[in-house]
Amino acid sequence: MLQSAPTPVSLPKSSFAIIFGVSLVTAMGNTGMISVLPAIGRSIGIPDYLVAGVFSLSALLWAGSSPYWARASDRYGRKPLMLVGLTGFAVSMAACAVVVGAGLHHLATPMVIFGFFLLARALFGLFGAASNPATQAYVAEHTPVEERTTAMSSLAGAFGLGTVIGPFLAPLFIIPFLGIGLAGPMMIFSLIALSMLVVVWKLLPESSHMPVQPVKMAPTMDAKADAAGKETPMWRDPRLTPFLIYGFVVAVCQTAQGQTLGFLIIDKLGMSPMQAQGFIAIAMMFGAVAGLLAQWGIIRMFEMTPRQLLRWGVGVAALGNLIVAFQPTYAAVVAGYAISSLGFGLARPGFTAGSSLAVGMHEQARAAGAIAAVNGVNVVLAPLFVLLYEKVHAAPFVLNMVMMLAMLVYAFRNSQLANADPKPATQADSAMATLEKSDEGSL
Repeated sequence: MLQSAPTPVSLPKSSFAIIFGVSLVTAMGNTGMISVLPAIGRSIGIPDYLVAGVFSLSALLWAGSSPYWARASDRYGRKPLMLVGLTGFAVSMAACAVVVGAGLHHLATPMVIFGFFLLARALFGLFGAASNPATQAYVAEHTPVEERTTAMSSLAGAFGLGTVIGPFLAPLFIIPFLGIGLAGPMMIFSLIALSMLVVVWKLLPESSHMPVQPVKMAPTMDAKADAAGKETPMWRDPRLTPFLIYGFVVAVCQTAQGQTLGFLIIDKLGMSPMQAQGFIAIAMMFGAVAGLLAQWGIIRMFEMTPRQLLRWGVGVAALGNLIVAFQPTYAAVVAGYAISSLGFGLARPGFTAGSSLAVGMHEQARAAGAIAAVNGVNVVLAPLFVLLYEKVHAAPFVLNMVMMLAMLVYAFRNSQLANADPKPATQADSAMATLEKSDEGSL
């Protein structure tokens, strides 16, 4: 028979603030690093496309480890996995600072520095991925269905706020004395993450989540898999596959634009990497503020459903990329990037909340793990966009626009995306999605 999930108890504000802080610190450090990467690469002598490739191995490890960490959070609890993720992030940032410092002092060739930079960043992909599914599952378990879109958009707002603060702080952390220079931001972000780790350890209560016990379930759309004692991997689950496809394409476009932006501004202004750093930070902050406006303002003001977010998000992002592609001035670049970020700020909560609502309560961590994998593996494609930029500066942004328009059509045509609604029981296609399966599976 069907087992009904317990009604979630509202998440205390203090607990949400701590979870928000975990996401904020990670986003702040990552976007702060992205903002200084063009200057780091060109100062050390690493080719532009390899600078974007610094995140590739980390992204693959993130995608591969996220499902494992999602299952581990079901087994050991949400809080311990947040601690693992923060530790991995802090250690990775500290290692990156050491490697960048060595490169700036020319202690090894640029390619050797790149290799060590890749490995230092990989620590984040392997261990930092632990916190993401844990934080999403923690929030989902304490949020009623009708409030989940707002809760998820608020949590996504931590990423948006981090992308404002990170690029703003990064230039301030470039320490000219002691020979630290461009390694300073990563060193400081590591210390901030360690401080957040102590806050989680001391102040965050463990989630009320308990390991799911196998129970008899009603027949599902995947009865053969259930009969065999296995669950369909999340990336093959028809309830989630459309959201994962949509999310992957959106994440590819947002990452590609973000990692190409710094090179575009340096070349547009004709300045040295260090001189252009402030202009890069300003552009990224405008984009981040636009993303926050979407997640904290527009979504709440108009009470937008996942279905609306999935459509409006990619439409607005397509317009922004068109402006960036054919910008005449630096101001136009900033405006186009802000409009794109506004669109991505709408689209991301759309597929995150939609995927959360498409599955049962005990599958929240696995669904979050699948989304985290999508958000990680897309980074592997960023070097290809930078290579494309080196050939034709407008090309990556034109490609982004085309991909966003394709997702707009997909959002209208696909039944799962077209029926994404905050009350899945009212939709025939989503009603099936609330049937829970009996066993925990893997991606």
